[in-house]
Amino acid sequence: MAKPENSLRAVYASALIALFSGTGALQAIDLQEEVKWLREQNEKLQQTMQEQQKLIDSLTHKVDGIQANGITENTEPAKKENSFGLNKVMISGEGGMGYFKTQSEGTFPKGDFRVDEAKLFVETPVYEDVYFFTEINLFQRQSFDLNLQLGECYLDFENISKLWGKDEMLNLRLGRLDIPFGEEYIYRDSIDNPLISHSLTDFWGVNEGLELYGSIGKVSYVVAVQNGGDNEFHDFTGDKSVAGRLSYDPTKWLHLSASGMRTGDLSPADMWSALYIANGWFVPIGGTNMTRFGVNLVEGDIELRLPHARVRAFGGWARYDDNDPVSNNRRDLYFYSVESIYDFTKKLYAGARFSQSSRRMAIR
Repeated sequence: MAKPENSLRAVYASALIALFSGTGALQAIDLQEEVKWLREQNEKLQQTMQEQQKLIDSLTHKVDGIQANGITENTEPAKKENSFGLNKVMISGEGGMGYFKTQSEGTFPKGDFRVDEAKLFVETPVYEDVYFFTEINLFQRQSFDLNLQLGECYLDFENISKLWGKDEMLNLRLGRLDIPFGEEYIYRDSIDNPLISHSLTDFWGVNEGLELYGSIGKVSYVVAVQNGGDNEFHDFTGDKSVAGRLSYDPTKWLHLSASGMRTGDLSPADMWSALYIANGWFVPIGGTNMTRFGVNLVEGDIELRLPHARVRAFGGWARYDDNDPVSNNRRDLYFYSVESIYDFTKKLYAGARFSQSSRRMAIR
C-alpha cells in the first residue's frame, strides 16, 4: 500500500501535467488566432495598396495628358480646340487721389482735393495667342470734365515668331496704341509713377495704328506706324507718323534705350499732334498760307538698377517745322530729366526729380 505522502506527490504531479497541458493548448489557440489576424491585416493592406496604385496611375495619365496638350483640367464643358470666343474676361482698375497745391503760376494755386486718375482695364483672350485689351479713362490729371475717354484699345497678336521657332521675337498690336517714344509713358500712370509729378516735357500720347514689338536676347524693340494727328476719325494728310525704341540690357543693373519719332506731315485741320508734351500738344504756328507742319524727335534713356536705389535719366532734341512760305518757323527744343529713388524698406522710399528744357515750343 502506498504511503500517503507518495500519493500526494502523485496527485501534485498529475495536476502540474494537466496545467502545463492546458496552458500549451491555450497558447496554440492564441497563436492560431494571431496568425489569422495577421493574414487578414495583410490582405487589407494589399487591397489598400492596389487602390492607391490605381489612383497613382490615373493621376499620372492625367498629368501626361496636360503636358502633352498644354491644357489644364477644369469643371467647364470641353471647348473645341480652335474655336473663337471670349472665354475669360478680366476687369481691373487703378487710380490715385489726393490734395494738390502749387505756386501761383501752377495748375492748383488755391489747393485742390481731387481724383488724380481713375482707369478701368478690360482684357480677354480671343483665339490662342490673340488677346483683346481696352483702357477706359474715367478721369485723368489733364482732364477738364468727367466724360469717359477711350485710352488704348487693340488686338494683340502675341508670339507670331513661334511659327518659325523663335519665341517672343515678333508680336503685333493693331488698334489704338500708346506712342512708343521715350520711356516715361511706360510708368506715367499713378500706380507706376514713384513721384506725384511728371517730367517737364512729359512725352506721351495714344493714337490709332499698328505696332510691332519683340526681343532677341538682351535687345528689345518696338516700332509703330500711326496716324500722327489727334483726330480720332480722320487722317487729313495720309502721311503717317513713325515712332520706335531700341533697348539694350547688358546686365541686370543697367538698361539703355534710344528712341526716335517723326509726327509725319500734319494738316492745320488736325489742330495738334497726337503726341502730348508739357501739358499740351504740338500745334501749328505758321500763317494762313501754311498747309503742313510736323515735328521730329530723338531721345536717349538710361536706368541704373542698384540694390536699394534706381536712377533714371533721359535727354533729347525736338524740331518743329512747317511749309509757311512767308516766314521760317523752325524751332528746336533740347530737354533732359534726372530722377532717383531710394528704398529704405520694401514699403518706404524717397525720391526726387529734376527736369529742364532749353526753350518753349508751339504748345497748346
